[in-house]
Amino acid sequence: MTLYENWIIYPDGERQEIQHTLRINGLVDINGFPLPLPLSQVKIIAYRVFRMSTKEDRGVVAKFYYLELVPMMELMSYVKSGSF
Repeated sequence: MTLYENWIIYPDGERQEIQHTLRINGLVDINGFPLPLPLSQVKIIAYRVFRMSTKEDRGVVAKFYYLELVPMMELMSYVKSGSF
């Protein structure tokens, strides 16, 4: 029996287990859920998945998704016009 785990790794090194997979360059919220585009507002904390790694060990396959904080100026390009 093989167990599959998914982890998000925040920029400060903290990690949190999630129940779903993510995509490279995907935008996620603070809990690791993908953000729907276009964004409704720019006043959110958003991260981008910039790296992924997999570790296999005796019956456990763990995927690690490394996040980077997306600056507000970059988030503005994802927001519907007039929703700042």
